[in-house]
Amino acid sequence: MILLRSFVLLLPCLLFGLLMTSAHGESRGEQESGAQTTVSGLSQLPPMAVRPDWELRLDGRLDGRWLSLSPAPPVDEWRDDVPRLPTIDLTATPESLWQRLRNGFGMPDLHSPLVAERQAWYLNRPEMLQRIFQRSRRYLFHIVDELERRGMPTELALLPMVESAFNPLAYSRARALGIWQFIPSTGKNYKLEQNWWLDQRRDIIASTSAALDYLQYIYEMHGDWHLALASYNWGEGAVARAIAKNQARGLPTDYASLSMPDETRYYVPKLQALKNIVADPELFGITLPPIANQPYFALVDMPADLDVALAARLAGISLEEFIALNPAWHRPVIPGSHPAPLVLPRDKVDVFLANLEAHEAADRPLSSWRTYSLRKGDRLEKLAEQHGITLARLRQINGLTPRMKIGPGHTLLLPRPGAQPDMPAALPSVPGEPPGTLASSRLAAGKAGKGGGKASQTSKAKGRKATKPAGKITAKAASKPKAKVTGKAVKPPARSAPRR
Repeated sequence: MILLRSFVLLLPCLLFGLLMTSAHGESRGEQESGAQTTVSGLSQLPPMAVRPDWELRLDGRLDGRWLSLSPAPPVDEWRDDVPRLPTIDLTATPESLWQRLRNGFGMPDLHSPLVAERQAWYLNRPEMLQRIFQRSRRYLFHIVDELERRGMPTELALLPMVESAFNPLAYSRARALGIWQFIPSTGKNYKLEQNWWLDQRRDIIASTSAALDYLQYIYEMHGDWHLALASYNWGEGAVARAIAKNQARGLPTDYASLSMPDETRYYVPKLQALKNIVADPELFGITLPPIANQPYFALVDMPADLDVALAARLAGISLEEFIALNPAWHRPVIPGSHPAPLVLPRDKVDVFLANLEAHEAADRPLSSWRTYSLRKGDRLEKLAEQHGITLARLRQINGLTPRMKIGPGHTLLLPRPGAQPDMPAALPSVPGEPPGTLASSRLAAGKAGKGGGKASQTSKAKGRKATKPAGKITAKAASKPKAKVTGKAVKPPARSAPRR
């Protein structure tokens, strides 16, 4: 009875609570439905119903959502104040070769106190830097062109600045030669001829091709350009042993972590210092001489045996300029039988061809020299007197050192009877001869010798053996060319056999 009375009293309270809950749920549903309708309705408004400079904002509430319109912040007011970053159009051909060089930089930078030290060293010698930059103008386009063709970083075009200061006649104590400083063994491995007539370690075209082949080989070996450069200086075998030693000790094997000679330790910092200067010369107060982004030289096929001095005269250039472009030859005559072309300034090719045609039309010889094989009883003093030259000059022309012993069968270069040949005093010296006997003092200044590190080259390629000329030098006729500059050698006009 008591339970029934309690139930009757509580029943109205329960019913009232259920009614209130139902009413609140319906009100919440209507609000959400209204918000959804508002969103849906706004999305169906015509495009111009909302001003383009206004933005829609969705504000959240506990019981629903509301949309509001408010002006968007102006955009143009802050865009003008943002500084624009400099850009480089790599698809456009730069007018300056220096800019083309910078565009191709792809080697990771080396950050080391040694870089700052070498940088200061170069900057404290601005006259030396200018001489190096001036020398480089003859060769830089060709090197950059070859690097781009191979897909190699163009910083490597600055490597001859470290190796030889771009001096084609540089000769080190390790017997390294040329702008790339090849020692004899590595030169032979990369098929650079070294014989009585020429040494292709000094040849601009051949030595550049060989140097880039070698750099590609050692880069593929290490997979790191800094280690490849260390190998170029020290030898890939030495670098491989230094890496193995660090690996055994659990130490890093990057360039900065290896134990190496001081020369190699400074080698990459030197290149990095030059790269920094070329990358931003204004920052360092340096003015780079302008170098146009076009070939400096062109190739011309040899017409026949040709005196070095005459070739320079026909091209209308100085003997020093001719030797700087053709430094491989160390005799006063260039044999026409050799396949190597002449290298001439691009703007002098037509001058050379025109003067050559006029010279031959006047029936004048192209060479005043001949080869002579020593016979039993011949004496150098007598031969020099018979040909109107001094004994010292005869020795100099033929690369005969005071200690060299010669006998019957040895081949000499002598003036032709009755000829008065030009006697160039600035021919490149032959390795092994006393320094300064033949090399021009101006071209030989500033040589940077090393190259000993390349002795460990392990390639099995065999070079050609050095040979000496025998008998007469024969002439080679050539077909008549079209006088235009291309990547290939330009041939001189066809000619009759030279007068002997």
